[in-house]
Amino acid sequence: MTQVTVDGVMQGNGGASDEDRRNGFERGGWALGLGDSETMTVINRTYERADAFLFGRRTYELFAGYWGAEERARVAAEDPGHHQIAAALNSKPKYVASTTLSRPRWANTTVLSGDLAAAIGELKAEQPGELQVHGSGVLVRWLLDNDLVDEMTLLIVPVVLGQGERLFAESGRDLALDLVESRSDSNGVTMQVYRPAGRPQYGR
Repeated sequence: MTQVTVDGVMQGNGGASDEDRRNGFERGGWALGLGDSETMTVINRTYERADAFLFGRRTYELFAGYWGAEERARVAAEDPGHHQIAAALNSKPKYVASTTLSRPRWANTTVLSGDLAAAIGELKAEQPGELQVHGSGVLVRWLLDNDLVDEMTLLIVPVVLGQGERLFAESGRDLALDLVESRSDSNGVTMQVYRPAGRPQYGR
């Protein structure tokens, strides 16, 4: 599940405008408060039904700082609508794909390194339900390239940023998608649920 703008940017979507300033990005916090209560309910239920979470290193560190157990009370007090997310993230196993992280500070975290495709394949086989990825653009692109994504949910926020890291690179693998669910909320945020469907068909 990933929040993106209409022009495909996923960088710095959260509440803090300075959470991700890489490459001179200055337009952070673009998703703050834009989804309505129904969208928030969908997001909460998504986190609740996860059996485990998989992150790239950068998203993991952002989430650990905001959602980690030491921050849970603050988050619940400041925004009670997010307490289900905090509860899910702090109670369920977390895996982080990284070659540089050696001592994760968030409890119940396992670092995956070495043969990542094999490790994630084993996790997918072991989990009875969903192994969810949130954010983690580099990891998502790698998972798609290695046919390890079963379903992808895009929360598309009605804004064009004109700068920032995009979910899909300008040059990369082509991929057809089957739309399996679609909804829009009262604020114009749309949720599109896709399943990978091989390569697109091109005209001759």
